[in-house]
Amino acid sequence: MAISMADIQHLRKMTGAGMMDCKNALTEANGEIDKAIEVIRKKGQAFAAKREDRDASEGCVLAGTVDGYAALVAIKCETDFVAINADFVGMAKTILENTLAGKPADAEALKNLEIEGRKVSDIITDRSGITGEKMELGAFESISAPTVFAYIHPGNKLATIVGFNKANVAEQVGKDIAMQIAAMNPVSILPEEVSEETKDRERKIAKEKAIEAGKPENLLDRIAEGAVTKFFKEYTLLQQDFIKDSKITVAQYLAKQDKELSVTAFKRFTLNAE
Repeated sequence: MAISMADIQHLRKMTGAGMMDCKNALTEANGEIDKAIEVIRKKGQAFAAKREDRDASEGCVLAGTVDGYAALVAIKCETDFVAINADFVGMAKTILENTLAGKPADAEALKNLEIEGRKVSDIITDRSGITGEKMELGAFESISAPTVFAYIHPGNKLATIVGFNKANVAEQVGKDIAMQIAAMNPVSILPEEVSEETKDRERKIAKEKAIEAGKPENLLDRIAEGAVTKFFKEYTLLQQDFIKDSKITVAQYLAKQDKELSVTAFKRFTLNAE
């Protein structure tokens, strides 16, 4: 049967598939839209299955906020060519927008979140069939707090979200801290939140370096504790030097705004090698 351009365009709008893919699917489905959609979805599932062992190291990382809730979503693919494609970025934005609206509890809940009757996991799989690349939900993080901010680094490879203990935090302050997290990659807010495993690792590394340098054994423990203190300074958010003024710490910067202001939580995700 003859396939009309209107039907092809309608199917393309519904699935995001290419014009020729839509025409072929409609032809296979004898012009029935629902069956054609299923043809395209099965194609996506087949592509996804074939490429399961491929490495999806590129993608799009986005973050946003709404009413005291912040979310970070990363959709991964295989190549930068696809990662910067407008349709792929548009899919990631749609997933983020619906994440902010639906507030899923975890990554599995996000995969099952429905957008216009389709699960997020199916939307990603369908796009895999369209591009011929492996795609997956690479990350999902969320924060709830009196005030939340999000930062997306240019290029959509890195994003952060951060929550504060007070309402009505100035936008510039929120942006500054979100960018601090992006630039300095802290592991926690405070030293006491650093895991014992991490501290033990830093002590071990410091002792091994000291032994190699010929330091006396009676100084090794002191050197190890000094290394942990240095780690706190470099990798705990409130003790870090503030990136816009290295003469003060992040904690001191916040105290200048409000002595009681502090960070309650943050999340960071990047596709960049670090």
